Amino acid sequence: MSKTIVITGAGSGFGALAARALADAGHTVYAAMRNTTGRNAERVAEAKAYAAEHGVDLRTVELDVLSQESADAAIATIISEAGRLDVVIHNAGHMVTGPTEAFTPDELIAVYDTNVLGTQRVNRAALPQLRAQEDGLVLWVGSTSSRGGTPPYLAPYFAAKAAMDALAVSYAAELARFNIETTIVVPGSFTRGTNHFATGGHPAEQTVIPAYEERYAGLMDQVSQRLAALAPADADVSQVADAIVKVVGTEHGKRPFRVHIDPANDGSETVSAVADHIRAEFLTRIGLDDLLTPHRAAR
Repeated sequence: MSKTIVITGAGSGFGALAARALADAGHTVYAAMRNTTGRNAERVAEAKAYAAEHGVDLRTVELDVLSQESADAAIATIISEAGRLDVVIHNAGHMVTGPTEAFTPDELIAVYDTNVLGTQRVNRAALPQLRAQEDGLVLWVGSTSSRGGTPPYLAPYFAAKAAMDALAVSYAAELARFNIETTIVVPGSFTRGTNHFATGGHPAEQTVIPAYEERYAGLMDQVSQRLAALAPADADVSQVADAIVKVVGTEHGKRPFRVHIDPANDGSETVSAVADHIRAEFLTRIGLDDLLTPHRAAR
């Protein structure tokens, strides 16, 4: 059944691939991105051209996850045009690399703002519609770094993705009685096919960098090379888009809570399986096992 979907951060990478794959699957997809008339105007044109060439319903919408006003306007536009909203996909994210000490608190706040608070702004805009419908899916694009192997020099990003994962887990229980389902898609480190590393930020303050270079010279290059070596030759970022399409197409109430796509096999899936089991067991012990699956609660 065709659904109306919004996916944030859909200008490139996982977001752009997933938006196209979902449109190819027959859904109405709003690829959300900021600066649609500015630096992302070319990406808007590419999405429009893709829709025309493939005969699919792929649209774009201006949405800056750093602005509640922008999130509100984007969701209002979607509902006005499509009449409903079925799936919210939290994909927008920003990576930074460098010694953790070198980042100012404000720089860490900026990473948290995009990766965590951005999802909250979109939820506050979209959830009233999903709750009124008593139907929907919130899909979070997380990271194996939340629970798997974590190489150094990526701490602000890892911390933000872990916070987003914790938010997603809590939201899942709080939305269940509105018949809103939650899935967390967990990509591993894809060193090819995205601009994640290439467009990542760096600490503005450089004074402590030389001290770390003495002991950790060339560390980020070493990490990238070793992650690439761990990945099988057929690892492709399109696998993440394929997983998202499969989740969206699964019958409501039967979707997996968490899906890993981890070519490097960094251990996150093992740790998450334990954590998710404990969550389910604990909610059952305190008599809240109905929060483990979406349903329309009696009023």
